[in-house]
Formats: sequence, structure tokens, C-alpha cells
Amino acid sequence: MRTIGILGGMSWESSAQYYALINRAVRDRRGGIASAKIVMHSFNFDEIAARQRAGEWEALGAQLGDAAAALERAGADLILVATNTMHLVAPAIEAAITVPLLHIADPLGRALIAQGHTCVGLLATRFTMEQPFYAERLAGQGVDAVIPPEAQREELHRIIFAELCAGEVSDASRERVRTMIADLQTRGATAIALACTEIMLLIQQQHSALPLFDTTALHCEAAVEFALSD
Repeated sequence: MRTIGILGGMSWESSAQYYALINRAVRDRRGGIASAKIVMHSFNFDEIAARQRAGEWEALGAQLGDAAAALERAGADLILVATNTMHLVAPAIEAAITVPLLHIADPLGRALIAQGHTCVGLLATRFTMEQPFYAERLAGQGVDAVIPPEAQREELHRIIFAELCAGEVSDASRERVRTMIADLQTRGATAIALACTEIMLLIQQQHSALPLFDTTALHCEAAVEFALSD
């Protein structure tokens, strides 16, 4: 079994889901009390979020790259960044390591294409929705991304940081996100990407008329495939 390295804590709410999903998948496949070989670096998200707000992406790339290199030295055979937004600095992380970085948008794109979806509604932080890095990665796989209008993007960003990252799940916020999903459907989306690793805490398939693609679950599944492959 190969060792999975996780850059986590961004937020720890979703990192806890990563740990659980990966270990459950290994147990399901190997049976008994089998579990995954994992090394994790867990950041203080308050410090990371402050740098995000300040636009200090180069410094963040160096910070995550250093942590990824430390995970490699600790035995990681693969690196996961347990957050969509911080894939904005994926090139800096890749430059700091010699093991693969599993980009979170790649298993998403593969899953969408496999099920015949070429236009996806993106629900994420403002950074992920508004910066080109994510949509361009999907476009390279043949998937177009549509995003909510500005006011909805602002509200979704608030829900993620003020509520979900703090462990708060609100029925009122769920209804607002359901409205966003309906609006994205009118703009051509045939599926919805939960492209923030915390959104799956708020929205599940029963809340959406469109099929949901949970990037957290897809990322974990791809990591387990790698870890258990020959």
C-alpha cells in the first residue's frame, strides 16, 4: 500500500471528511481492520485565510510547497491538497516535490465526462469561481463551467467561510444554495460540482434536481485507487 500525504486544515471540517472517506474506502476494499497509510500536515486555517484575503498567493504557494516536501520526506507517495481553492497554487506545490500531486479537478472532470456532462455549475469560494485556474483545468478535459452571478457568489463565499468552515449548517443557507443550483440549471448546467470541500456538509443529492459531483469524495476515491494500485 502506498502512503497518501494530505495538506489539510483548510478547513479541518473537510479534512476530517478526507480522513474518514479514505480510511473507509480502504477498509471496504481490503476488509477487516485495514486502514490507509496517511501522513498529514494540518495548517491553521485562520492564517491561510488571512493570506488568501490579502492576495498573497506566491507566499501561500511557497508555504504549501514546503509542507508538501516535508510530507514527501515523511514517506508520502502522493500529495493531496484537501481544499479546492488552494489548487490555485498547485504549480508551486508540484515544483517543490518529486511525487505526484493529485489535482482535485481531474477526477471531477473524468467523472463528469464519463456521465455525459460537458457543462457544469460550479459552487465554490469566490477564489475558485472567479480565478481562471479551475475552469481552465476543467476546460482541458472538455467541460465548460458556469458560475452564479456576483451577488450569489458573494453570499456563497460568506456561507463557506462564516458557517461551514466553523461547523455551522443552516437550513436557510441550504435553501439559498438550492436557489443557486436552480439558476445554474437555467444557464445550461446539467450537473453541479460541489467545488468546495465543505459544501458537501450542506448540500446532498436530495437537495438538488441536478446530479451533484462531490469533489471531496471524488478526490478521496482517486487517492485510494492510487494507494492500492500495483
